[in-house]
Amino acid sequence: MIRPLVARWWRTLSLAALAALVLTLGSLLAQHLRHGWPFSLHHDVTPVDPHAGHDAAAPTATMGDGAVDPHVAHAVPSRVAVAVPRAQLDAIGVRIARVMMDDVGRPVRAVATVALDESRVSHVHTRVAGWIERLYVNTTGQRVERGAALAAIFSQELLASQNELIALRQNLANPTTAMATQSLLAATRGRLSVLGMTAGEIAQVERTGRPMRNVTVVAPRSGVVLHRGIAVGTAVDPSTELLTVADLSTVWVLAEIPESEASAVAVGQAAELTFEAAGGAAVAARVAFVYPTLDEQTRTLRVRFEVPNAAGALRPGMYGTATLAVATRRALVVPRDAVVDTGASTHVFVVEGDGRFSPRAVTLGARVGERTEVREGLMEGESVVASGVFLIDSESRLRATSGTSAGGHSGHGGH
Repeated sequence: MIRPLVARWWRTLSLAALAALVLTLGSLLAQHLRHGWPFSLHHDVTPVDPHAGHDAAAPTATMGDGAVDPHVAHAVPSRVAVAVPRAQLDAIGVRIARVMMDDVGRPVRAVATVALDESRVSHVHTRVAGWIERLYVNTTGQRVERGAALAAIFSQELLASQNELIALRQNLANPTTAMATQSLLAATRGRLSVLGMTAGEIAQVERTGRPMRNVTVVAPRSGVVLHRGIAVGTAVDPSTELLTVADLSTVWVLAEIPESEASAVAVGQAAELTFEAAGGAAVAARVAFVYPTLDEQTRTLRVRFEVPNAAGALRPGMYGTATLAVATRRALVVPRDAVVDTGASTHVFVVEGDGRFSPRAVTLGARVGERTEVREGLMEGESVVASGVFLIDSESRLRATSGTSAGGHSGHGGH
């Protein structure tokens, strides 16, 4: 009588335990499907304080004197502190930057245009009258190197002067006129040099006794040919502009500042230049020159930046935007990449030591170049994550979702 009763009781208990196990596994599976499988940067996770509460609202705390802890006042919703081992920090390329004081100002935006650096433009002319017999530059836009041949010119004047040099050289054998001939030779060499012949070419004519038919025009600088005003057979003289060669390794960027901001602009001011046609990357620059007059039609003041352009990404005529910092003042700044803006919060991750990073809400101000002003939330001398911050932020969010944080205890957010 007792044995069947015990058997029935044992079977009932086993079925209940099995049902409870199934329900538990189902709950865990649903939780993972709802939140995703978290990727952890640090596997030594300690539970969150059980008194932390059941929601994601920012906590509050007081210090010994009753004042509100400023760090808690800048807590970030849905984010918790994380700890990351040194090896993993190196693997994900985390870089740290110090919060510091720097010059920042109110931004002024202006239309900018890439232009030639006028000091790097050469207009090529000939020194003799004649005709173009050979042309070594086929098209505009062609790159040439300094000293490279551009054109060969036949000149009757040059040919006559060379023949005179040859005749004088032959007269040196006459002792009665040798001294006078030496003076005439020096004068003729000088004239040929003025007409464009090199010292080596003049010496070759004297040595061989044969005149050179052409004088070669060479590139005065390395660069690209912007203008070609000649062709084979073109008659030229010293007033003819044969070619224009420009070095584009440095270019000017000209910005038009509104008249209302003209008094705030000065040489040396920092600016950020962006050109969508060049990929949209920001270029840091400083005002190199402020023009002395305003444009009467547009009522703008022109300022100039001198920008390195070794890669040739900036092309003369390209439009862009110049953002200048005016009304400069001292303020706390961090690298722009240190800031995480989720739309719901703007925060950084402060280095606490031993691989621990705490989220801190910040209020931003002006942005100039690669720096951003921080008006609230940080103090000078603190350190923040400057690169790799989005991986840290992702880990922080996942831990907040799962109810764990570095140095805390298990929370009740899963109930």
